[in-house]
Amino acid sequence: MTLQNRVTPWGEIVADLARGRLMGNRGRLHGPDKRLGKARWRGKAWISCVLDFKERHREVMAKQSYTELFFSDEAVAIAAGHRPCAECRRAAFLRFRAAMALAFPELGPAPRAADMDMLLHAARTSDAPRARVRPFDLPRGAFCEGPGGEALLIWDGSAWRWSFGGYTPFSLDPAPERDVLTPAPFLAALRHGYGLDLQPDLSGKVDD
Repeated sequence: MTLQNRVTPWGEIVADLARGRLMGNRGRLHGPDKRLGKARWRGKAWISCVLDFKERHREVMAKQSYTELFFSDEAVAIAAGHRPCAECRRAAFLRFRAAMALAFPELGPAPRAADMDMLLHAARTSDAPRARVRPFDLPRGAFCEGPGGEALLIWDGSAWRWSFGGYTPFSLDPAPERDVLTPAPFLAALRHGYGLDLQPDLSGKVDD
């Protein structure tokens, strides 16, 4: 059975055979049969983790364990609302925290993870309409929605169409405003110096 644990830039959790490059955690979302229930998060700490850390080994979707989610890269992880883990991605977490401190001075010079998580969770679960901007006004590593509903990564003045198989170049009219997929606090962190720890593979090749 293909498990429902791959995450899209919209934050949706779907079943796909593609291997992820980062693992995520939103709490335990699955039952004993390793199928998801109705919940799509348990708690406010949505994190992204490396796949290998201190030789730890896990059974995916084990009983009484959190649900392991997988992302193709960090751009997808932050679009889906997941910040770096403070343990296995400590250096990335500290850089993210520094960027958040610049973007949101009210959090203080060294924000606590719990305080950032409150702010992030409010943004990613808001019922407000998505922000609309001209795509190339977005910071490097952000996603917007394309004219045909595509998830488009903005990177150094170019647009790349995302799929679980990889990215392909996409010719995008820069003038019309597009719906932004990456939540606003993550956009602010990107604008204030956070660079993606695991960058997307923009070779233009898509796996079959």
